[in-house]
Order: sequence, then structure tokens, then C-alpha cells
Amino acid sequence: MQACHALREFTEIHPEIDSTWYRASNHLAVLAVDHEASLMALAERARERGVQYAPFREPDAGNTLTAIALEPGPRTRRLCRGLRLALS
Repeated sequence: MQACHALREFTEIHPEIDSTWYRASNHLAVLAVDHEASLMALAERARERGVQYAPFREPDAGNTLTAIALEPGPRTRRLCRGLRLALS
């Protein structure tokens, strides 16, 4: 699952955010978008709003952006409002 790669990347880039999240809540939500363009737009909105994130690009698929991990918190909840659960 590409989300696992993105989470691992987030942990590498933002260890302090990851550590705080792990100790405080440890909750995850795996959400879905319809295509790479939507995922790229979500990452751009996160960047514009100061939400920390980590992208994952799949080397076996031409470095296509396949997942991003976003920092936990209210800004991320607002950013992702309306996205569907990936595993439902």
C-alpha cells in the first residue's frame, strides 16, 4: 500500500511531529482521491496552508505521485473534509 510508504517518508522528514502524534493519539485515516492530479492539488493546498506533508512517488510507475502523508491536527481535518475513506 502506497500510504505506508508515505507514512514512512513523513516519519523520516518530520520525526518530531511523528513522535508527538504516536505518543498522543496514534490514530490514522487512509483517504482516497480519484487520480494523481487530485493528489497533487491536495499536496499544493497543504503546502499553501502550512500543513506539513510527505509525498511518495512510485519509482516502478514512472515516479507517479501515489500517496501523501499529512501531519495530524485540525488544519489537516479541514483540508481533507469531504475525502472518502480508502478502504470502505
